[in-house]
Amino acid sequence: MASLQKIRNHGALLIAIVGLAMLAFILGDFLNSGSSFFNRSRENVGVIEGQKIHYTEYEAAKEQLTEVYKIESGRSDFDEDTYSQIRNQVWNMLMMDYTLRAQAKKIGLDVTADELSEQCIGENPHQILRQRRAFMDENGQFSREIVKNLISAISEDSEDAEQNANLKQAKTYWLYWEKAVRISYMQEKYTALLQHLFKANSLDAEFAFNSRQNGVSADYVMKPYYAVADSLVKVSDSEIKKLYKKNKEQYKQTPNRAIKYIAFDIAPSEDDFKAAETLMNNLQEEFKTAEDVSIVVNTNSDIMYDGRDYSEETVPAQFKDFAFAKGAKAGDCTEILFENNTYAMARIMKAGYSLPDSVELKAIVEDGEDQEFGWIQADALPKNIAEKALVGKRGERFTVAQGMGEQTYEIMEIGKPTPKVKLAILAREVTPSSKTYSILYNQAKQFIVNNNNAEALEAAAQEAGMAVIPQFNLTATTDKVGQLKASRPIVRWAFEAKEGAVSDVFECGQQFIVAALTEVNDGEYRSLESVRAELTYEATNNAKAEYIKKQLKNAETLEAAAEALTQPVQHIDRVTLADSRFGNAGMEPAVIGATIALGENALSEPVQGNMGVFVVKTGAANNTAEEINVEVEKAQLASRFSYLPYQAIQLVEEKAEVTDNRANFQ
Repeated sequence: MASLQKIRNHGALLIAIVGLAMLAFILGDFLNSGSSFFNRSRENVGVIEGQKIHYTEYEAAKEQLTEVYKIESGRSDFDEDTYSQIRNQVWNMLMMDYTLRAQAKKIGLDVTADELSEQCIGENPHQILRQRRAFMDENGQFSREIVKNLISAISEDSEDAEQNANLKQAKTYWLYWEKAVRISYMQEKYTALLQHLFKANSLDAEFAFNSRQNGVSADYVMKPYYAVADSLVKVSDSEIKKLYKKNKEQYKQTPNRAIKYIAFDIAPSEDDFKAAETLMNNLQEEFKTAEDVSIVVNTNSDIMYDGRDYSEETVPAQFKDFAFAKGAKAGDCTEILFENNTYAMARIMKAGYSLPDSVELKAIVEDGEDQEFGWIQADALPKNIAEKALVGKRGERFTVAQGMGEQTYEIMEIGKPTPKVKLAILAREVTPSSKTYSILYNQAKQFIVNNNNAEALEAAAQEAGMAVIPQFNLTATTDKVGQLKASRPIVRWAFEAKEGAVSDVFECGQQFIVAALTEVNDGEYRSLESVRAELTYEATNNAKAEYIKKQLKNAETLEAAAEALTQPVQHIDRVTLADSRFGNAGMEPAVIGATIALGENALSEPVQGNMGVFVVKTGAANNTAEEINVEVEKAQLASRFSYLPYQAIQLVEEKAEVTDNRANFQ
């Protein structure tokens, strides 16, 4: 509060300083940018199908979704993974919205105001709203009345500041889900339209039916590629290049980086442990004898004393036997205990009493419907409510201060009393001191000075017995490196540095990180070298296939093929074009197709499959005598095609013209 008052007192001066700073920034930008003052291109987070996404729109969407997360989770303290999820969810929603709008505009498709209203408060509201707990009644059922009341409430202002803030939050929440409904319903209309394009006709039905009904028995011999030693075949560099060119479209990439990093754990030193132990020893007598123990605890402990009632289930495990020992009484203290890098001692403030573990409450609402909360655990209750609810009786009412006014509650049911104890706990976790922190930081710094390129850093780390951890495919919008906390700055550095460079020291949670940039991949396609191993594997299998085919040169029967390949003859009772697997050999579509094409009682040429080379001899036809039901076949095909409209939407997003500048704002 004192700091706030200082700001108020010097408000005019601060405004002047900020104003001059902003003027300098604007003029500097104007003079250095080489473009118009009104050129706002650098303020765009991205461009989706020609629609510029300004930074303010992106930030507003993030703030809106953050509020939604707060309301739905009942929390306001999110970790970096949650914030990363929010950022990605916002971008994905913008992508879906603008790409879908662009496609819908081409065909005159839209969601009208009446349609949106029907989806929100009509007879059959959208499933998105039905799933929201905020719109459910006390029985867990979706309530249109709750939605209508919310919409009505957020359209009005209140003279009460607190109520206005609540209405603003409610409006933010509603507008997000209203937009989500609009986008989802637009997608449903679009996919319904596409669905008409993916229908089966009578010829499709007949082909699908015959693919299942017409089959043939088969015997075959297969020699797997792994049965041929790599030394027996040769793969040239030109073959690998030819294969790379053939498969190049499979290797499209987003610009990315690869790094290797080493970690210096930020851990307390021996001196830090001694200092913590000394402090606890100095506090021990005062902790045992102080009349107001809360002052001692709340000034020195990591666990604040708030007078809570511990049960045998909620008391810290190390103090359970002490707190609930026979004859335990107020004033009893433990010695100083050490566990998990924490020194701790406990003092019993009250013992020998019982309270319920839970209570069922409802809030009494004047001129309205009372709100039932169900069963609430004792340790989840605010202190002022717990003090009255846990000592009351079924049917009793009590009133507590709440916000700017008061709230009356009624005890509907109360749990069975169980033994409780009040404990004061003085606990100090041993953490690195500023001196330790400085020493560790300087060690990491010195490591960089002595090893200022990627090769030297890795060699020195291995010599020192440190783990060198690789991390691949970091894109400009990657939020963190592996599981390293607060590691987004490493990604930014990787996209600014040159290949082979070594970073400065980054603090990531409880570690100092030093990284080396090992790969810069900015091309449209992955390089030949980066995919050489998989190309070599494929080319080697191709060469092995030719080697096996040469072994079969003089084999004119299946038995001769089996002898030439030293492989057994295997049998399949029935092969159809609808099969996905070829007997025990697995997924072999080329072999299945070749088998069906042979007809009856025929011997195939060697067929190159996924796992090896096959020779197949067909037997008699093995057909079924079922009658085709064209309409049933059409319906089955339609269900198999049902995913295609959604795949089309995914393809629209993949093929959309998108410029993603988020990395400049993260």
